[in-house]
Amino acid sequence: MSTHLLPPEDVPSHVLVGWREWVGLPGTGIEWLKAKVDTGAQTSSLHAFGLKEFTRDDEPWVRFEIHPWQRSADDAVQVELPVHDRRRVRSSSGHSEKRVVVLMAVRLHDHVIRAEVTLTRRDSMGFRMLVGRELLSKGFLVDSAASYLGGKPPRSVRRANRRPSEEPSHPRRAHRRLGER
Repeated sequence: MSTHLLPPEDVPSHVLVGWREWVGLPGTGIEWLKAKVDTGAQTSSLHAFGLKEFTRDDEPWVRFEIHPWQRSADDAVQVELPVHDRRRVRSSSGHSEKRVVVLMAVRLHDHVIRAEVTLTRRDSMGFRMLVGRELLSKGFLVDSAASYLGGKPPRSVRRANRRPSEEPSHPRRAHRRLGER
């Protein structure tokens, strides 16, 4: 399994985050993704579409698509990563499912952390990503009364309040291959 594209971890102790934050996924082209900070979740989780497992160089890989904006397929990005693990995960609703786990770089505030991320469909959830305890344990503290302590993207970038008539007619798509040897 190759992880040479993942940066080293350099987080000072006790960086304060709110219960929801904007994160980035370096190396994928996704600079802004709204995430819920979830101290009840061990592993971080990402809303992934069209999961397809395949083999590359006799190693298991997964190809999936990330839709960074809520209720929109605009700016979808296709990502390929080595499969790090498979785990049975129980959701907050009590539903249990086996999920693919990948290693990804996650930017929280100005710090880039290598994290285990499970891939699943989160259609009915309010956030495209959950940031779990495994990532938070690398130097972050949660203020449950605060939001977006790491800042927000410029208003021109945010899409949450866009009306359907303002949607572009042709969504941009990008393709990123991560973790190649």
